[in-house]
Amino acid sequence: MNKFFIALTTLLFVGMWSCKSSKVTVIDADTKNSKLDNALLWEISGKGIATPSYLYGTIHMIPAEDFFLPKGTLGAIEKCDEMFFEIDMKDMTDMSAMMGMINKIFMKDGVTLKDLVTEDEYQKISDKFSEIGLPMMMLERIKPMFLSAFAMSDMSPTGIKDGKIKSYEMEFYEMAQNKKMTTGGLETIDFQISVFDSIPYKDQAKMLVESLNADNTEDAEFQQMIKMYKDQNIEAMVEMMHNGSSDLGEHEDILLTGRNKNWIDKIITQVKKKPTFFAVGAGHLGGTNGVVQLLKNRGLKISPVKN
Repeated sequence: MNKFFIALTTLLFVGMWSCKSSKVTVIDADTKNSKLDNALLWEISGKGIATPSYLYGTIHMIPAEDFFLPKGTLGAIEKCDEMFFEIDMKDMTDMSAMMGMINKIFMKDGVTLKDLVTEDEYQKISDKFSEIGLPMMMLERIKPMFLSAFAMSDMSPTGIKDGKIKSYEMEFYEMAQNKKMTTGGLETIDFQISVFDSIPYKDQAKMLVESLNADNTEDAEFQQMIKMYKDQNIEAMVEMMHNGSSDLGEHEDILLTGRNKNWIDKIITQVKKKPTFFAVGAGHLGGTNGVVQLLKNRGLKISPVKN
């Protein structure tokens, strides 16, 4: 049960496009609003920061054969005392928290998926989930945006169980445990779920249907996204999010921009306390309202780490 719900949580925003020490070389990148270098790992330093911290852009789920860590990542983790995620992964192993989460993934007031889509759309959704081994009787009342994440080909939680899929968050959490690092979260489980509640069920269902109608296209786009990720091209990932394939639309401020802004004070407070490794979705890093630029706007030095 734990693995299923850990996977479910890391899938929350999968449709949004979150040891040996090694020598690290830092490339200066202070130009305001400049295009980001191709890098997933960034050093955070500046006034009031005694020891640098690090920011890493994850892709929440990735086929196991595509999983990699850029050079310098293990060295950065080794230098840090704490590790922060979007949600504290420690909470994902707390069964009481898991049980509390179960009720919150369901729609309120007895609403079911059948109330939100046509008969033909419902059949298409049912057929899709049958293919990946998730019967509709288990999913009928789950909020449609959760289902949108599950619907991605080969990205269901069962993929983690059989080893076909890896989660960067889960891999980093295991490293943190092995190093006996304290972990934390920039958000709570309740907050992330409340983000879904800000979007009407009808809109969520529409996004689910659209994702299924474009299934073959989205598979190709996800493969393109993986290539961009392996190239560490955050700018291209952000551009792809904004220019065509993304279903964020009018809800982008709720799902992405607003959350980025909420994190900044927490990150700044934390880096002034202890050297910390932050692992958040790569889509949060780039752009004018991305975490990298927002931290620069507050006077911090954010530099790509390369070997």
